[in-house]
This record gives sequence, C-alpha cells and structure tokens, in this order.
Amino acid sequence: MQLIQNDPDLSAYLAADEVIDHEHPLVRETAGRLARAAEDSYAYARLAFEFVRDEIPHSQDAGDPRVTWRASDVLEQRTGICYAKAHALAALLRAEDIPTALCYQRFDVLHGLVAVRFNGAWHRQDPRGNKPGVDARFSLDGERLAFTPDPEFGEEDHPLLHARPHPAVLSALRAARDREHLWRTLPTEL
Repeated sequence: MQLIQNDPDLSAYLAADEVIDHEHPLVRETAGRLARAAEDSYAYARLAFEFVRDEIPHSQDAGDPRVTWRASDVLEQRTGICYAKAHALAALLRAEDIPTALCYQRFDVLHGLVAVRFNGAWHRQDPRGNKPGVDARFSLDGERLAFTPDPEFGEEDHPLLHARPHPAVLSALRAARDREHLWRTLPTEL
C-alpha cells in the first residue's frame, strides 16, 4: 500500500499542538531519557515505540476506565486506547525531530497507529500493546502491525497520513465520560 501525505509540507509532521504536545515538560523529559539510551535516531524510534507499546497499557486490556487523548496525559496517567497511545508515540518521536504521522485502519471501528519517516519513506508502526494473538514490533523492513485488515469483511487500511488526529477520533475521545462510554461511540469511518 502506498501511504499518502495529507499535508505536502513535511514540517507539519513535526509540529506540536494541543494533542501531540511534545513541548510539554513530561514529554520532553521522557524523550530526553529515551534519547540518552539510544545511539542514533533509529534506535531512539525503536525505544520510544517499545516504551509506549510496553509501558503504557492499553486501557481496554488493563480494564482501566480512564480516557486519555493528549500525549502528555497518556504519559502521566500511563493508560490509553490505540489512538491515545499513537498520540503519545507521535509526540515522543516529534520531540526528537522524527517526522511522524497518524494513520488509521478500519475494522468494526477505526484503529489508530503511526507512520515514521526514515530514508525518504514512511513506515507504519502500531504501539497498541501486545497481548495473546497480537505481536506488533517496530520495523523499518516490513510491517509488523497488531492487526491486518481483511477486505472480504470490509476491513481496510487507510493510506492517508495525517499530521493531526482525525476530527472524528478526537471528538469521540473528548466526549467520552469513561472507556465504557467511549467503546459505544468509537468512530467507524473517517
């Protein structure tokens, strides 16, 4: 699948905003700690991915009722669903000047992940969190995502790379009183 930049200006995929708040002190501190353990930007990207995947539980898997959406809140509260975890990873990567996009897959509901740009190409990464049947890995040599859409069931990869969270996703996250409410209102389309 060919990934398509929604914004032709690569700097849009480095920007901070209300959601991907990579200028927040907690995001900067976390990024700095991870960067000190990495020998280069590739190693940093892998460490940031593994940190979000492994150290921030997916709230559904953990039974956590809290809903987070801002990257700094995800890092502080150590919880989030796929979208929130993607926001946190995007913030950590952008904090170290690695262009990062948000992207989506459609199953029964939308699933959120990121794409990082290395060597002139975009590479999708899924920090959702592993569990039995899910084994996502950081890879620049072929995708190792949590899920693979099955077109026979109407599932699909969306090729568009977003610099900011899709409004449907952000609206659902912001409006949710708790995870149970969010689960009933997750977007099914972009």
